[in-house]
Amino acid sequence: MSSFFSRLSKGLSRSRTQLSQLVPGASKAEALDVDWQDVEDGLILADCGAELAMEMVARAKKDRRAPLQALKQAMCDMLVDATPVNWPAAAPFVLLVVGVNGTGKTTTIGKLATMFRQDGKKVLIGAADTFRAAAVEQLALWAERAGADLVRQHEGADPAAVAFDTVQRGVARGYDVVIIDTAGRVQTDRGLMDELAKAHRVVAKSLDGAPHEVWQVVDGGTGQNAVAQVEKFREVCGTSGLIVTKLDGTAKGGIVLQLSHRFSLPVRYVGVGERLEDMLPFDAEAFVRGLLPQEKEPALPLTHKI
Repeated sequence: MSSFFSRLSKGLSRSRTQLSQLVPGASKAEALDVDWQDVEDGLILADCGAELAMEMVARAKKDRRAPLQALKQAMCDMLVDATPVNWPAAAPFVLLVVGVNGTGKTTTIGKLATMFRQDGKKVLIGAADTFRAAAVEQLALWAERAGADLVRQHEGADPAAVAFDTVQRGVARGYDVVIIDTAGRVQTDRGLMDELAKAHRVVAKSLDGAPHEVWQVVDGGTGQNAVAQVEKFREVCGTSGLIVTKLDGTAKGGIVLQLSHRFSLPVRYVGVGERLEDMLPFDAEAFVRGLLPQEKEPALPLTHKI
């Protein structure tokens, strides 16, 4: 846990610095003796969103603990519990990965495949992002590194057909995990989103209960645009979980809280760097502690509940 937290805390250092600057007094970990209106404004600027910032401040003000600890608890309360992944009784587990271009979706799929392989699972990846040859080639490299197999077709092939073939092969050849990479979609393009909906329907017809999970990859640095992305993707393909990447860059961290709370979605992983080990399983308490300064005195344990 200590190694996990140290990697997470290091990855969130830029977000922590930005939030400490936005929330007056937060750099003084032993006290947050400031006007709560300033704190609320700072949380809004940190991409928490106005409604959520107001709710967290209201909760923190009622807490009897020190202000910083009260704020951390209020933040932790806003994160949806990560319920167990919907593993089917019989293999394969079919995972549909969605998101707009530039979020790190292809790299994330490669890292997921590597993690599953390290757990001893037989993994098959479907390269259904057929509109970008570079995406298929990148996915092929990741599959080779991970020791996973890949289903690919010619450039411009029907993505839904690739998805269907991938699931069928996964069933026929006894794979444990099937991961399908969808084409990067711009949520404002109705035609492209319709194609994504088609791919989702085809996967559902190819295997009863599939896809078992739909995880959306979101760039943490896109701020409020991420809210619009999740809203549309959830409507089109039933997003069941989030992976928030690039939190080591210009992201302010608060977007994670806003997305999870607003859409009642669990965050499955967070990305805090380029290396495989920088994609971390999400832990609400560790994330909140990594986002704000540590107390000088031993802190009371945080609880995580909705």
